[in-house]
Amino acid sequence: MILLAVLAANLPFFNQQLFALIPLSKSAAYRKPIWMRLLELIVLYFIVGAIAHLFEANIGNAFAQGWEFYAITACLFLVLAYPGYVARYLRKSNA
Repeated sequence: MILLAVLAANLPFFNQQLFALIPLSKSAAYRKPIWMRLLELIVLYFIVGAIAHLFEANIGNAFAQGWEFYAITACLFLVLAYPGYVARYLRKSNA
């Protein structure tokens, strides 16, 4: 589950397609804007959370979670996305 979260958190930063499936432009010079990457990150957070909830419900009883749980997991998801952010925006390019 953690590996899935790491891959999903970094997915928006390592490709120029929407959810790595939908091409946004045929131009090779197109760069996906940051707001679209952040929106994609939020959607992927909820998808990973839904998959984790399904796994938990399949194993046994799924426990009710309060707002604290979602605040902590959202922050953890952002921490997991940091390597992709660094690779996309903070690393020097050779061009």
